[in-house]
Amino acid sequence: MPYYVFKMRSPEGMELVKNLVLSDTFESFREAKVFAKNQRAELAKDDNTQIKVMFADNQLLAEEQLLAYREKPVVMEHEK
Repeated sequence: MPYYVFKMRSPEGMELVKNLVLSDTFESFREAKVFAKNQRAELAKDDNTQIKVMFADNQLLAEEQLLAYREKPVVMEHEK
């Protein structure tokens, strides 16, 4: 299964809306990780774009996983 590297951006004030752009596809995690790290280094400090690496059977599944809403975990007092 390939690794997909996406640029993910949300419009201001709309955190639940995510725009995905596929940057590249890799066969090994190491290549995808290095590419993503380089992409993050090139971003401006005030840019809210996120670079995400996703492992999936195909591009559609990778996009679905990134767009799935996940609640923030509840941190218990003893876990802080």
